[in-house]
Amino acid sequence: MKSNKILSWSITVALAGFLFGFDTIVISGADKPIQALWGTSDWYHSTFIMAMALWGTVIGALFGGIPCHRLGRKKTLFWIGVLYLVSALGSGLAPDEYFFSFFRFIGGLGVGASSVAAPIYISEIAPADKRGRLVAMYQFNIVFGILVAYLSNYFLGNTLGENAWRWMLGIEAFPAAIYSVMVLGIPESPRWLVQRNDVEGASAILKRINPLADIKAQIKIIQDSLTVKTAGIKTFYSGKYNKPITLAFLIAFFNQLSGINFVLYYAPRIFESMGIDPDNVLAASVPIGVVNLVFTLLGMYLIDRLGRKQLMIFGSIGYITFLLAVAWASFTGGTGGLVIFFICGFIASHAIGQGAVIWVFISEIFPNSVRDNGMSFGSGTHWVFAATITMVTLPIMAALKGNEWVIYCFFAGMMVLQLLFVIFMMPETKGVPLEELQKKLTGETDN
Repeated sequence: MKSNKILSWSITVALAGFLFGFDTIVISGADKPIQALWGTSDWYHSTFIMAMALWGTVIGALFGGIPCHRLGRKKTLFWIGVLYLVSALGSGLAPDEYFFSFFRFIGGLGVGASSVAAPIYISEIAPADKRGRLVAMYQFNIVFGILVAYLSNYFLGNTLGENAWRWMLGIEAFPAAIYSVMVLGIPESPRWLVQRNDVEGASAILKRINPLADIKAQIKIIQDSLTVKTAGIKTFYSGKYNKPITLAFLIAFFNQLSGINFVLYYAPRIFESMGIDPDNVLAASVPIGVVNLVFTLLGMYLIDRLGRKQLMIFGSIGYITFLLAVAWASFTGGTGGLVIFFICGFIASHAIGQGAVIWVFISEIFPNSVRDNGMSFGSGTHWVFAATITMVTLPIMAALKGNEWVIYCFFAGMMVLQLLFVIFMMPETKGVPLEELQKKLTGETDN
């Protein structure tokens, strides 16, 4: 098997995750300077500045399956890079909050679509025994992008003065341009080509992946899995796919009800609310990115060894422990160093659990014929809750001023429910071929 080719293609596609992570978190450094510059209220700032990219992400995720299905995975991934490029330049040069929100929305479209297209592509070219690690590279690149964004914000914020936020946002144009060029060098997904009846093209790519494999047999397995030739929305919601739909909804729902985007987006404000000097909050955010990266690497190492379910159990227990610890620190007025430690413990729990698993799991559980719709549904659910939480955060923090511990207790309670979901409902997908998972979760059998 030409595993080096699969690895190379997977790394290239996973770089969309770097742009995803950078784009979503870079706003944390520009958050307060922008609000001060344009004099917006907490509600307006949360809804139309901080959450605008996330509403674009919702639309990109919900409809990202359409270009994946019609144009193919490769073309969709290329245009995602273009969206990131336009967003970075436009946001950095925006003359007012209206243009700024528009270009952040454009970037959000790219984030949402990439959370659909990239995991689909990698899952469809990866062998079953390596699928977890390869798809998890997308998550690794997300957290790498987050770390680079935190570092970039810290250095630019301390060197470029009042217009530093423009450079924080605009600098993303460079990796976006590089990614767009690189993605032109990958082949199309063979499973998508079979869906489009291009058996010859699919066979050529499968032969590049593994020249010694029985290509005709592989094509036959893929063809047999396509029991629904035209899988529209009505087919997807016909009831046949209720089990994977429910699983995708719950894992995405709990991902955001952990409070992960609340912490990542508003880390500087959280640290400031807990007594850390305002001049040090950007520096205090950097350990979050480092811990996220280290434990994501650990999650990637373990996901095909321990399995998705085991990592989710570890992560859920960690969530509960550290969220309650943060709540205690908030209630008692814990020291800055202790707060940073507890927040980093929360981030580590996310990285080794939900962070490593979510995109892998959603990309695995839907049949070939509806994977586009399924990935859009799961990703869309994730981003709807991410946008909603981001939108209401500042008003809630203002209403609970002095009692922010209530927020962390709420998230901890939701993670108790996640632990029950993982134990009693979540199936293990480690090492199971996609077509076999299709039979287990939907009852679809070969033609």
